[in-house]
Amino acid sequence: MGTQRNHLTEWALDLAARGWRVFPITPGAKKPPAITRWEQRATVNRERIARCWQAGEFNIGIATGPSRLVVVDLDIADGDGQDGVAQLAQLAADRGVTLPATWTVTTPSGGRHLYFTTPAGVRLRNTQGDLAPDIATRAGGGYVVAPGSLVPSGGYELADDTDPAELPGWLLQALCEHRPTTISARPEKPVAAPTGYAATAVAREAERVRTAAPGQHNRTLSNAAYNLGQLVGAGLLDTTQAGHALTDAAHALMTGDCDCTPREIARVIHAGLTAGQTRPRRGCRRKDAA
Repeated sequence: MGTQRNHLTEWALDLAARGWRVFPITPGAKKPPAITRWEQRATVNRERIARCWQAGEFNIGIATGPSRLVVVDLDIADGDGQDGVAQLAQLAADRGVTLPATWTVTTPSGGRHLYFTTPAGVRLRNTQGDLAPDIATRAGGGYVVAPGSLVPSGGYELADDTDPAELPGWLLQALCEHRPTTISARPEKPVAAPTGYAATAVAREAERVRTAAPGQHNRTLSNAAYNLGQLVGAGLLDTTQAGHALTDAAHALMTGDCDCTPREIARVIHAGLTAGQTRPRRGCRRKDAA
């Protein structure tokens, strides 16, 4: 077994020993491999982990939801002088609190992943730009690339081995206060549950986004948002449902060789959903829609 493969195996086993469920990611990339149900198949079983990483130099993903983690993803500045680190510090300062030390990983782009444990009885989903433009969170339905993993631009490295702190109450409150930036301000009747047609469309568009070819990320995401926006306009779906589905799927676009940022992803989704609502899908309007 090669040195790198040993290194990755040791990291995967160490993370599993913490109770964090891991799964293999394509070598040299941030995307998960072509497997189904990766969140459900993520494991802490040492034998399964050893067999998997003996078979290839897979990068390591941590399924945050099953691992009872909330990971705060702080992006780097994109030219406006601000970045996720500064924005999170400002959120804490505005509330007169201090961010606790916690398990921290640095990313190849210069960003940081802050690991927190999920408070008992709390269930959270991913967010993208809700707290601030350059801050995302990964929880239920999401994953993070673990330390030890390598992409063309560099490696994910452990920066602070402090045991993960519980997600601070003020940060939990802030997550609950903020609505996703991908939600349109256009008044609409909430849709309790999408129809089978709409649910299938959401799954199809999300898969198109997750598997978008390099160089086609923005175009694919924009088209998907526009298509789902048409269903929002027809009363079959609401923007919250569409926005969350596309945001979760778009997490896979932020690979080491792509300059997609949380801010740009949120902008493209918002613009596509808004444009699509102006041209509702014909012949598909919900019977009880206004």
